[in-house]
Amino acid sequence: MGAHAAISLRRWVFDRLDPSARPGGLSLANKVLTIAIMLSVMSAILETESSVAARFATAFGISEVIFTALFLAEYVVRIWIAPEDPRYAEPFWGRLRWMMTPTAIIDVVALVPALIFVGAGPVYILRLFRLARILRIAKLGRMSSAISLMGDAIMERRFELLLSLAVALVLLVLSSTAMYLMEGPTNPEAFGSIPRAMWWSIVTLTTIGYGDVFPVTLGGRMVAGVTAICGIGLIAAPTGILSAAFSDALARRRRLRDGSSGD
Repeated sequence: MGAHAAISLRRWVFDRLDPSARPGGLSLANKVLTIAIMLSVMSAILETESSVAARFATAFGISEVIFTALFLAEYVVRIWIAPEDPRYAEPFWGRLRWMMTPTAIIDVVALVPALIFVGAGPVYILRLFRLARILRIAKLGRMSSAISLMGDAIMERRFELLLSLAVALVLLVLSSTAMYLMEGPTNPEAFGSIPRAMWWSIVTLTTIGYGDVFPVTLGGRMVAGVTAICGIGLIAAPTGILSAAFSDALARRRRLRDGSSGD
């Protein structure tokens, strides 16, 4: 009876903690965890500002203890309820396989900095390592259908995206070569070799345009103009591909949902 009650309790917790068990929406526990994740990330970001960190040091310390305790408890509970998922049905090996999943590893990486003893190393290393807390935001992925939709969209249009990447690489090499030929003799510091010219090509094709390197000859400026125009299309192509794929995936999911609700 005791074992049966424990299994029933485990199933009850699983239904309220794992979003996959609630296709209709997030449970109250999921919403609380989502808010806690966002608040912990906001705290990690604000703490990097020295003036804010010094003024609210006590508040940051208390919040870190609370968040660490909450996420550590969540991690332990998720290990306990893992066998409720058919993929991890075995009590021991199933839990071990769950602990090796990307989301579980992210949880551990996000928790480790807060559990490290403060005197374990140089201060600046600990500060950098504590930024791993920002990885907690990645846990929102298992609570949002948008992440899975984006994954479906990328997989569906992976060949078109790879083609866009190939075109980008060709444009990068061609523009770098052209700028090397046009600007190399005049400006060897920036365009004296094709690898040097690639920095300018990358900045131009991605439409960032730092302005730290620029052509001075007429031929170089003509190449720069063509490269800049190509850069606009280079950025627009994968954006359009992903947008169309995401829209198609969303439409399919809506049709499946409407069909299942109609049944």
